[in-house]
Amino acid sequence: MKPARLSPQARRDALDAMRWIMADEPIAARAFRTAIHKATILLADYPLAGGERRELADPPVRFLSLTDFPYLLVYDSAVVPPLILRILHGARDLPELLAALD
Repeated sequence: MKPARLSPQARRDALDAMRWIMADEPIAARAFRTAIHKATILLADYPLAGGERRELADPPVRFLSLTDFPYLLVYDSAVVPPLILRILHGARDLPELLAALD
């Protein structure tokens, strides 16, 4: 199975986060990239691994916490392979950032 794909916006989100993390912790930035890669493999095999958050987005959009980081992968579980729509820090204003998904 092919790993989950990142949308152009998710790629921008990942690069922005890596730059932010890299400023203080280059090793952590590499670990962040690795965590995203592992999540893409997990979602390819288990597209329902993440949970629904109906207050933020309607199904088939799901949310997966990124291991060891305070980030959420927001993804469409209905496509094969799943499409990661956004990679967002959990402390951000998620309703505002996800309003465009409607």
